[in-house]
Amino acid sequence: MGLADYLAELARRLRDALGAYEPGRSDVDVTAVATGPLAPEPKQRIVERVRHETLPCPARGLELVVYPLETARRGGGEPGFELNLNTGARMPFRVDEAPGEIEGFWFAIDRAILREHGIPLLGPPPAEVFAPIPRATLLRLLGESVRWHRGEAGQPTAADAVLNTARALRFAADGTWAPKRAAGEWAATEPVVRAALDGAPLDPAAVAAFLDETAARLDRAEPQA
Repeated sequence: MGLADYLAELARRLRDALGAYEPGRSDVDVTAVATGPLAPEPKQRIVERVRHETLPCPARGLELVVYPLETARRGGGEPGFELNLNTGARMPFRVDEAPGEIEGFWFAIDRAILREHGIPLLGPPPAEVFAPIPRATLLRLLGESVRWHRGEAGQPTAADAVLNTARALRFAADGTWAPKRAAGEWAATEPVVRAALDGAPLDPAAVAAFLDETAARLDRAEPQA
């Protein structure tokens, strides 16, 4: 295989791997696992070396989370991270060196998705590192995430709230983790979901009603698939 063929195949495989990536809208989500807790100095060095001003991110931004191996192996619903970094040209800069004033439910949800769909950049496949999280735990956390979005139903980010909620609904229905737009297509019989997919203006009342109904359905969902 010549260099031109190699580069063409590399581009094709990257497109396949990043099929849910939307230029200009999507973040780059990266997770790292450390063998144990990190002292403050290593955390600061990580931030200094990978923040956008040092290593520009070509996407909307980088969301980097570093976990200790204990959290990955435990399979619990706690945030459990050592470092959470948001950085990018179109993303508010944020650093959390421990769980605290942050919506903790996202982290276990992200670990569950990562376990099934993550692409290893270095080291073993995610399923060999991250233990499964019980369905009952994930349903509870998804309910928390929907209710959190419910508080922002009239905000400009309502389309993301609707599509995140569609993803939660899909998981409750059949245990499938889908990208937000794919989950939206699955739930597109809901008019507010169709509008979110099409980029149409959203009625805050319709968004709130969809979120309320989904939260109730998550509460009623069977804890075992």
